[in-house]
Amino acid sequence: MDFAAISVSSLVNCLMKITKNIGMVLLAVYLIVDGLLGFGLNIGPAIFLLYLVGILAGIFILLGK
Repeated sequence: MDFAAISVSSLVNCLMKITKNIGMVLLAVYLIVDGLLGFGLNIGPAIFLLYLVGILAGIFILLGK
């Protein structure tokens, strides 16, 4: 029983660390893809997803997540 509780607790801790800075992770993805677009990367209609990532990054950063 204790082993299961420890493993679930450590899993929750790991997930909390990952999602704690989700805004910064999304911002990093946005900036990398935006930079690649400047070098001629063509993602076509999927550019809409880049805009969504940018909006979500801003929202999460403002919320402090």
